[in-house]
Amino acid sequence: MNVKHSPTLSNPRLSCLIALAMIGAQAASAAGASPAPTSLAASQPMARVRAATPDRRLDGSAHLAAAQPANAAAPAAAGESARRPTTTAEVISSSTAGDWRPLDPQNTLYMELPAGRVIIELNTEFAPHHAANIIALAREGYYNGTAIVRSQDNYVIQWADPDGKKPIKNAQKTVPAEFERAARGIAFTPLVDPDTYAPEVGFTDGFPMARDPKFGRAWLVHCYGMVGAGRDNDVDSGGGTELYVVTGQAPRHLDRNVTLVGRVIQGMELLSALPRGTGALGFYEKPEQRVPIKSMRVAADVPASQRAELEVLRTDTPTFTAYVEARRNRREEWFKVPAGHVDVCNVPIPVRPKPSH
Repeated sequence: MNVKHSPTLSNPRLSCLIALAMIGAQAASAAGASPAPTSLAASQPMARVRAATPDRRLDGSAHLAAAQPANAAAPAAAGESARRPTTTAEVISSSTAGDWRPLDPQNTLYMELPAGRVIIELNTEFAPHHAANIIALAREGYYNGTAIVRSQDNYVIQWADPDGKKPIKNAQKTVPAEFERAARGIAFTPLVDPDTYAPEVGFTDGFPMARDPKFGRAWLVHCYGMVGAGRDNDVDSGGGTELYVVTGQAPRHLDRNVTLVGRVIQGMELLSALPRGTGALGFYEKPEQRVPIKSMRVAADVPASQRAELEVLRTDTPTFTAYVEARRNRREEWFKVPAGHVDVCNVPIPVRPKPSH
């Protein structure tokens, strides 16, 4: 595919929070205990995401129970309130092994650049055919020797065969579009915060997604670090030979117009820091400006000693519920006014090295 024809990738309500806090204070007073502190640093996170089921909302006492991480400590003595995690760092540090999942090496890509490795997790639930074709392209060495040809400020970086002449051996040149799919059967953890672009947004297995219950459709959304397959005007003209990564403010207008195939798990700094292209749409105008791709391999094909053993925070647990609330209302000492709202693209999914036991 000729790169010249790539597309132009050009609260919760405060009254509810106050009411819940008053109820908690009254209950504590009736039990003979002192009310919990109400400072930003110590106030109780009240998770405002729904359970990972299509129709059940978490609110009131159920909200508080769901926000409690499974391993939170019991009160030290009767009548003493247990302090629950209130910042993202505290939520993560109090997480258990069951709150994390390993990357599947069969659906993980290692892209080797001169500056280091970029790790991409493919999504086979929303883009199974594109993911399979990208894996086939990687295994036949198609990406080896191609280049990052575009870096558009506050938008995307893109890689491809600069001349568009590299032969494809076993993979397919194009794959039918996979912009969206049926929502039924997807494990979905929705946010209650309103979204500008979709009736509902949330997460599925670590990926940001949107859903339209009226029409029963679901799709991945263009958040920072998401990977998409470039195409021409024909919706079925993409296939993975040209891929891009969102490196700027979420271009949500691209949702359901391009097939999103995965997201960068590690190495975003190697992409977002690239010099911006001076040509139209951020394309590099001179061959020497391009960033060569040494190789792109499936993690399962890489010797175990050379793999990065990483884990991703699960998005279907009470710990994730607490994490979202900590992002919605920042309680670190520096913050003075909690936002009371969170955007689906402002909840980065934590990744960590797999602990050694």
